[in-house]
Amino acid sequence: MTDLTVWHDGGCPLCRAEIALMRRLDRRGSIRFVDVARPGPDVCPLDRRTLLARFHASEDGRLLSGAAAFAAMWRAIPLLRPLGLMARSSVVLRLLEAAYVGFLRVRPGLQHVARWVAA
Repeated sequence: MTDLTVWHDGGCPLCRAEIALMRRLDRRGSIRFVDVARPGPDVCPLDRRTLLARFHASEDGRLLSGAAAFAAMWRAIPLLRPLGLMARSSVVLRLLEAAYVGFLRVRPGLQHVARWVAA
């Protein structure tokens, strides 16, 4: 079994919704989710600002960021595992990373809309 830790921004409404979905899909409880927006005793491999800027995960002790971190999380969830396995291809991972970087550009606007809708 893979040792997987996912760091997420619990202060972001988009992240909260996504992590809630991943928790529901992770029926085996194989992913350790750590909210870096909350102070706590969890050891973070990077400073908080870096962890909040991009999605990070640790798979079997190897720190991953961006699309590679998402792919690791997907591999741990049976329903999404095929996507995670496809991302082991360098071509697929590069495409996913490009899409993720594009998402990061529009994320502040999406967060603003999500906060407004939630209010």
